[in-house]
Amino acid sequence: MNYKTRTILLRVIIYTFLALMLVVTIVPIYILMVNATRSTYEIQQGVSLLPSTHMIDNYNILVGRGMNLWQGFGNSLFLSVCMTFVGVYFAFLTAYGVSVYEFKGKTQLYNFILVLVMIPMQLSIIGFYQYMSKLGLVDNYLSMILPMLANAGGVFFAKQYLDSVLIRDLIDAARIDGCGELRIFHDIMLPIAAPGAFTLAIFTFVASWNNFFNAYILINSREKYTLPMLVQTLRGDVYRTEYGSIYLGLAITVVPILVIYALFSRYIISGIAMGSLKE
Repeated sequence: MNYKTRTILLRVIIYTFLALMLVVTIVPIYILMVNATRSTYEIQQGVSLLPSTHMIDNYNILVGRGMNLWQGFGNSLFLSVCMTFVGVYFAFLTAYGVSVYEFKGKTQLYNFILVLVMIPMQLSIIGFYQYMSKLGLVDNYLSMILPMLANAGGVFFAKQYLDSVLIRDLIDAARIDGCGELRIFHDIMLPIAAPGAFTLAIFTFVASWNNFFNAYILINSREKYTLPMLVQTLRGDVYRTEYGSIYLGLAITVVPILVIYALFSRYIISGIAMGSLKE
């Protein structure tokens, strides 16, 4: 077997494997969407790849039993947008300070950020809840937005990206021209780091949208429930036989994430590609 034949065979194996992984990823989501259009009886009959005509009926069942999906959708959208904006902006602002300035304890500070990245939120949730309670922020969206000011994972990502695209001569030239540090960050660094910021924004938005644990601990009022929290209520006894309605609620939760990835996936690719090169 010559080199050309081996290369073609290797490509066939790789593309076949990737196609199989694509099917494994897409099929569950597709079945979820299909089941959202089927009745409970049809779902109990087995798996189908063809949509049915009961989506409106499933929606009416959800609305008729007091589940305000669109209020939950609006709550999730508001919270995710705020958390994304705050998290991305302050992550890059902090990363800019750590990358550009030399100060005592810089290495220790960055090592501390790395430690925070590796600590799961679940380990500190009791102390965090008590802290938010003393501040009077329980059952308040601020209890979820304000911690994004110190998003260790975002700072780590932003610093790694800025280190790869940082042009110190450009910063020094701006200082000579009389630019302040915040103006340098806003007018020079953010445009350069835009692909990385978009990438971090997408990941942050998706994580915020899917965030059930923190919201479940901190939010008590039903009118403030996010969409994942409302979907959790579908496990109640009143819904136990309405599988079509359950699938419809899950589908409504998944659709925004699919739209975000479809519209902005190119920014993820460009962000990773640009971050791997030093200009």
